[in-house]
Amino acid sequence: MSDLPPDLPRLRTLETWLALSLDRVRQQIAAAEQQAVADVHREPPPAPDWLVEYGIGVGRTPVRVHVGGCWDTRSRCKPADRDLARRALADGVEACTHCRPDTALGVLD
Repeated sequence: MSDLPPDLPRLRTLETWLALSLDRVRQQIAAAEQQAVADVHREPPPAPDWLVEYGIGVGRTPVRVHVGGCWDTRSRCKPADRDLARRALADGVEACTHCRPDTALGVLD
């Protein structure tokens, strides 16, 4: 027993529906491919100028200040503006020994 209709008019209707459905699928594939190409060519956002690294646990106090492109940052860093980074250093937060934000900001002991 076939799951297709036996008569020509209904078979033509089914053929038309399948062709339209296939066109919609192909359009969706083309759109997805264009989006994938756009995603590959999209530039990452610029690194922030300064980062403040926060500790673990309740309260999460600042523990270290970094220059934005420092390689020694961790996942607990948040972007900071120049004033916040300077204030943190002035309040005794440690400066990263690799990128030396205290030197870049002109805040030396």
